[in-house]
Amino acid sequence: MARLLLIEDDLTIRTPLIRALRERGHAVAAASTAMAGLRDALEDRPDLVVLDLGLPDLDGRELLRMLRAVSSVPVIVATARDDEAEIVRVLDAGADDYVVKPFTAAQLDARVRAVLRRGPSGTDGQDPALVVGGLRVDPRARQVTLEGVAVELTPREFDLLHHLAGRPGQVVTKRELLTEVWQIPYGGADKTVDVHLSWLRRKLGENAQQPRYLHTVRGVGVRLEAPAAQP
Repeated sequence: MARLLLIEDDLTIRTPLIRALRERGHAVAAASTAMAGLRDALEDRPDLVVLDLGLPDLDGRELLRMLRAVSSVPVIVATARDDEAEIVRVLDAGADDYVVKPFTAAQLDARVRAVLRRGPSGTDGQDPALVVGGLRVDPRARQVTLEGVAVELTPREFDLLHHLAGRPGQVVTKRELLTEVWQIPYGGADKTVDVHLSWLRRKLGENAQQPRYLHTVRGVGVRLEAPAAQP
């Protein structure tokens, strides 16, 4: 099941499309303006965004550029403009695919599945799980297991752990975490990182005083590494 964000202002299109996509097994959230869509994309971290170009508060292409500046989420553009030059501009602006209105839910669903199969970097879905010791982080299924046991994480906790697991043994600064995980392109708000690390430690069965996987480097950041073998 994919988590989709539909940014579409036309209620007569949005409502039946949400229903049809849900019937095809997707979890669908929706926004009717560009700014609401940008906020939802950054806060909820969907698997894919379906973006209408004709939004009331901002041109969809401008929203696409803003989204691309802070996120690599796949985007399918829905447009009524079917001339080649327009489609080329949309793809050059960062869209992963497009559909021309009017289109059916079946057509959109097929394009959603095709884009998600390619994976976030166009690697035909080759996005292997990250393994650090007994910790396994699966970005495709957004699942985490510890010694084979499922660990229930919030979306933000998962994103935080996934970022750290992709850099095992490296010290990752709080500034980098705020930029890459929270999509906040400036410093400050260190407490946000600290609180989420505390929650993550608790779910991994450790604490800051007795770390196993998450090691704080005071004044710098945090390092994820496999526990040392017991003698």
